[in-house]
Amino acid sequence: MAKILVIKHGAFGDVVQVDGVLRDIRQQHPSDELVVLTTPPYRSIFERCPHVDRVLTETRPKAREPLLWWRLARLLRSEHFDRVYDLQNSSRTSIYRRYILKHADWVFGERKRGEESALSAFQRQLAGAGLDTPHTLAPDIGWMADDVTSILQARGVTGKYIVLVPGSSASHPEKRWPHYATLASAIANQTEYQVVTVPGPDEIELCRAIPATPLFDTHDKVLDWFGLAGAIQGASYVVGNDTGPTHVAACLGKPGLALFGPHASPVRTGLSRANFRAIEADDLKELPMETVLRKVIADLRSG
Repeated sequence: MAKILVIKHGAFGDVVQVDGVLRDIRQQHPSDELVVLTTPPYRSIFERCPHVDRVLTETRPKAREPLLWWRLARLLRSEHFDRVYDLQNSSRTSIYRRYILKHADWVFGERKRGEESALSAFQRQLAGAGLDTPHTLAPDIGWMADDVTSILQARGVTGKYIVLVPGSSASHPEKRWPHYATLASAIANQTEYQVVTVPGPDEIELCRAIPATPLFDTHDKVLDWFGLAGAIQGASYVVGNDTGPTHVAACLGKPGLALFGPHASPVRTGLSRANFRAIEADDLKELPMETVLRKVIADLRSG
């Protein structure tokens, strides 16, 4: 039995997208031990992932932290990995390849410039190593979704509902479309759907300003990864910014809409899928609520 390492540090949206990649790696190594190296926030996700046997975490030490580098090198070398699939493909993991695990067989790559998505780049990377890739472009994270019936009932969500994802990483405020409040009101007035939000720790006040039902767990805390996935799994439709929960919706195969300014491309980020589409604007602030509402209602009617 060989020992296989897969490296994927983050971020959240990138983590959920690699489900299909991991499935294809697992099919190549059905009897081998498949270990994922990630960062602490995503440990629980990979521990639940059905394609993974074991999870290691690291904190990505800085250059001025030699003790942490030494500990990381000792940990990785002690595992005696036979092959490494680098799904981070960063300057950091190139150090691991050249100096820490230089005796392992490495499968690594890089994205092309332009409109290539990360998943298309992973498909090239795996195909170059001789792997079949039937699942790489079609992640399916149904395994990640908890049953949130009790949470919905406690919040008075008893029928069909639409999830709005108004937040984004605090370091990228330019990704936030500012008209979710008026969109929530219009959906409630013009359709039979309830409107909910799934706030993260830094988005509670943002979601409170929207006339929608914020979903929290039974202890009034923000939903964990699996509660979040469960809430999105049960939705009829999802509207969100370029952020992790929107990627969850796309990877669950939900119908929905991602809103993009000039910061990134929906194709390159992987958010443009069969059921999940995107609207792009030169300036998100100038994207009219009515444009988004028309698209939502049209999709609901056609679905």
